[in-house]
Amino acid sequence: MNEKPTPPEDWECCESECSPCVWDTYYEALREWNVQQKALKEKSESSQATDQDADEKHQS
Repeated sequence: MNEKPTPPEDWECCESECSPCVWDTYYEALREWNVQQKALKEKSESSQATDQDADEKHQS
């Protein structure tokens, strides 16, 4: 999942306390997307730090 989930339209929730509600599904997808984005950011930062370390060692 690369694209951020979009919230449901107003008309998509019937407010009948369905289980799961479209909002429950959206918030779960959003939570998963946020976890994925955090992991990608950490991986990117880790990769950049490794690249910088390698560049510094290579220049020595």
